[in-house]
Amino acid sequence: MDRMTVLQLDSVNVLCRSHYLPFLARLGPYDTDRLDRLIYRSGHYFEYLSHEASIVGQDFEPNLRWRMGSGRWKTGRRLEQEAPDYVESVLNEVAEHGPLSIKDLSDPGQRNGPWWGLSKGKLALEWLYQTGRLSVHDRTRAFVTVYDTPQRVIRSDIRSKPTPDEADAQRALLSAGARSHGIGTPSDIADYFRISMRSARPILAEMVADGELVEVQVDGWGEPALLHVDAKRPRQITGRALLSPFDPVVWFRPRAERLFGFHYRIEIYVPEPDRVYGYYVLPFLVDDEIVGRVDLKSDRASRVLLARGVYAEPGVDKDRVAAQMADALAEAAQWLGLDAGVDVSTNGNLADHVRRLV
Repeated sequence: MDRMTVLQLDSVNVLCRSHYLPFLARLGPYDTDRLDRLIYRSGHYFEYLSHEASIVGQDFEPNLRWRMGSGRWKTGRRLEQEAPDYVESVLNEVAEHGPLSIKDLSDPGQRNGPWWGLSKGKLALEWLYQTGRLSVHDRTRAFVTVYDTPQRVIRSDIRSKPTPDEADAQRALLSAGARSHGIGTPSDIADYFRISMRSARPILAEMVADGELVEVQVDGWGEPALLHVDAKRPRQITGRALLSPFDPVVWFRPRAERLFGFHYRIEIYVPEPDRVYGYYVLPFLVDDEIVGRVDLKSDRASRVLLARGVYAEPGVDKDRVAAQMADALAEAAQWLGLDAGVDVSTNGNLADHVRRLV
């Protein structure tokens, strides 16, 4: 977790919650309950809009206060302007009775309200969270957000730290993104904590001048890159991994294409007839290449892992990739508790190769 810095969350549960997958990719099978305890109950991490909704170390909380104070969400601002007493009442209710989810509020409102079709209670909770007046205490098994006051979520030694000015805070975040990537373009590094290029560009230049980053050229990239001074360059990389669509290796699609020649778009929101690869497609990494992709679904009723489409990238050794993919799918099924095994459909140019092995 400390090496990645940021763990992005997503609610889609067709395979499993996406934030569990980066650790499977890096560690192999592990106990997800231990991860839940670490990120929500250890006092070391907290949830905030660092790279979308994400888990990040509590040490970063002072450097995210500028974002909390920006009040960028127009819908939330509108709610507070139109119903300030209601927003204040929600804050007071959580302070008095928290931790609370939307269903615990005395007046949660109706989902068909004028704001995005969501209830005024949910919007108030999200607005208070985005502006730093509430924090996320936990998430339920159904991924329902449970809110509480920052005083009961963020450690007192963190809350007592002074608030840095915006430029210093952004430099700390850019430094963390550069360290976690090792090497990247300015846009790669800025995207890690979703900092605008207008803000990031002069700060990155300062980091180069100070020797924290080194300007380098990478064959085939076509644009300058920045290497973190502490980055390690291994002689070789070995291993295999199914990657969440929200894994830092691939979450910034231009970087994935630049690093691996891998064109990747998540197709959840694409109408089914127009999908190329499937609904929830995971890139498949072997050593230092992305060699394939697989559309996965957990059939929890039948306790089967469904591989609804299995594809090899152009030019790879299909027999080698299929053997690695079959092992990875079997491992994932066991980790997910899908003890009836793996069912591979006929879709995809690697499907027959994998079907013979599972």
